[in-house]
Amino acid sequence: MSAGAAMVTAALALTLVLADRAEARKYAAPLDIFGFGPPRPRATVHAAKIPLPKPRPAEAPKAPDEAAPEADGKPSPDKPAEAAPPPEKQVSACRLALTAEIAIAPSIPDIRGPGGCGGEDLVRLEAIVLPDKRKVAVKPAAILRCTMASAIADWVRKDMVPLATSLGSAIADLDNFDSFECRGRNRIAGAMLSEHGKANALDVRAIKLANGQSIGLTDRTMSRDVRERVLHSVCARFSTVLGPGSDWYHEDHIHLDLAQRRNDYRICQWNVWDPLPQIAPLLPAERPEEAPPREVASKPEAKDGADDEAAEKSPAPANKSAAGGDKVPSRKRATKKRR
Repeated sequence: MSAGAAMVTAALALTLVLADRAEARKYAAPLDIFGFGPPRPRATVHAAKIPLPKPRPAEAPKAPDEAAPEADGKPSPDKPAEAAPPPEKQVSACRLALTAEIAIAPSIPDIRGPGGCGGEDLVRLEAIVLPDKRKVAVKPAAILRCTMASAIADWVRKDMVPLATSLGSAIADLDNFDSFECRGRNRIAGAMLSEHGKANALDVRAIKLANGQSIGLTDRTMSRDVRERVLHSVCARFSTVLGPGSDWYHEDHIHLDLAQRRNDYRICQWNVWDPLPQIAPLLPAERPEEAPPREVASKPEAKDGADDEAAEKSPAPANKSAAGGDKVPSRKRATKKRR
């Protein structure tokens, strides 16, 4: 193609492009790939006034979920509502009955120890109040369940007070050998949990009187009648009584507890030994000279024939015994004969 022809072709193409652009201005903008045209301008938005609800009248009842006002009477909407406090623990019937007129026994928190050790409804038994308002101190104070402390108080008030009166005095102290202790039976490693570990047992060694006398429950020098009266009283009130004779762990004190067993089974093992003699037995007096001679049994007589036959068989005596002159064979001959 010549240069002139090329220039004509280019001019014709430019003329066609300009004509297409002029024609395109006559029509709307083309649609996009989703079939929508160009965005239209939004109309002017006018703010509308929305009416608010009327305030709640003062005499209206409060809603149940309405937050409680602060101390100054104003609610605190930005403060989160606090969790409701846990309900108070209900007081047991035993705690209501064990009043200050019966015992000085303040309540203590529950104990939760390893292996089920501890208990609930616990008290610290410090003293027992007698009907005449006198106090019997528990030394040292005992940590017990309320039911066990109540049983100890009833035992002292109803059984031990008459016993002390019969001895011409009044009760002053109760010797507490052991109460709550988280341990196995008889302090043996691996043994079953003791009732002491459940705060359901008390070990007692003695009851001290106001006149200074002490009733040792395992003291054999104490009157047997007194100890037997204590034995009958505790075995009637407690489900377990262990003392001397039960095992060697309870030779110097008495174990009391309220263990619950099948069919209300009870254990009462306490041997009340006889009192020890107060004076050592006297040696027999020497035999007076004017006493008649003692009769001594005579030696039975041997038969003559038997004596002669024994004399012929036996050799000459080597020696004679000092008492009866019996013949004794020599050691050498006796040895030869045995062979």
